[in-house]
Amino acid sequence: MANSSSPAYAPLDTSRRVPAPDLARGFMLLAIAFAHAPLFALALDRGNPVVNGAINVFHQLFVTNHARPMFAFLFGYSLVQLLNRRTERGDDWVKARKLLRRRGWWLLVIGFVHMAVFAPIDILAAYGLSAVLLVGMLRAKDATLLWTAGVFLVPATAMSGVALWYPLANDGAPYGADSISAGAGGFWELLAERLQVWPAALVTGVIMVVPGVLAGVWAARRRLLDDPAGNRAFLRRAAIVTLTLSVLGALPAILIQLGAWAAPPAGALWGAALAQPLTGYAGGIGMAAVIALVAIPAGRRPNAFTTAVQALGQRSMSLYLFQSVVFVLVFYPYGLALQDDLGLAGATAVAAGTWVVSLGLAELMRRAGHRGPAEVLLRRLAYR
Repeated sequence: MANSSSPAYAPLDTSRRVPAPDLARGFMLLAIAFAHAPLFALALDRGNPVVNGAINVFHQLFVTNHARPMFAFLFGYSLVQLLNRRTERGDDWVKARKLLRRRGWWLLVIGFVHMAVFAPIDILAAYGLSAVLLVGMLRAKDATLLWTAGVFLVPATAMSGVALWYPLANDGAPYGADSISAGAGGFWELLAERLQVWPAALVTGVIMVVPGVLAGVWAARRRLLDDPAGNRAFLRRAAIVTLTLSVLGALPAILIQLGAWAAPPAGALWGAALAQPLTGYAGGIGMAAVIALVAIPAGRRPNAFTTAVQALGQRSMSLYLFQSVVFVLVFYPYGLALQDDLGLAGATAVAAGTWVVSLGLAELMRRAGHRGPAEVLLRRLAYR
């Protein structure tokens, strides 16, 4: 039997944690819920068209191709935090590197199980494999980090741009090309489909998260989220520049989707499809900067809401998996089968409700002094 004082089972000690990274991970789960829930619905145009249109604009400005870069940025940031904690405890580089890679492999396994049991939109496996492949970059020069991120940004943007181009060119919903709705498929039929596409999806996922992960490593070296008060001026400038760039980059795609820019030339259509995800990387990272600024007063005067969001961020993997459970139960035919009944607005409401419930669960675990179950499992596997 494992010792109750081992790393996997020790009570969660938050006394030394700074609030900004956990706040960012907590809000990140809301962005991920907004991004994923509509993918489970079949009839996104169901409901009031004005409301759906407004929510679509919101998604293009702040969710679509923004949630993933934000997650990647925070994941890269956490790799440096973990490395620093291990070296502070006396581990040398070789030992710490082995631990990070072991965590990455187990994340890959957990992500595979998540995909097989629930839905093919798993992101854990891609982050696990990226940790295995990029751990050596934790000691690379800043210039190497940024150049590598820039190189990967090209195929990453192209992949997202192709996915967005199709609905723009065919007057479809922005989620049509990426839909994972079950249709009439049962569990075993859907499982067979997932297993077929998973290897390609994993490779694609890794390519798309590398720029954000490396940007997070760069930021963690400067402790931008660990010390937001000391970096306030930089964070403010970064937030203004990145979010402005993100909004401007999304406007052409929004105008095309709303019909305000009718029949754009082929070149303009491709430009709009590529500009939205390219600037979305900046927007996702910019949102992390905004949350870091919010963390300054939140750290000085904690309140019930920010404390609960921090608790959610500390258990982000468990409650990310919880989202998939809820979405499958709500949308899939072997659940409540609401995939035909909820449009974009309804799916977004399900996402918001799921996040609120997650917030409550995280707060209950915080008060009980418990880690998230997925976090406990990963620590038990990684620390052996």
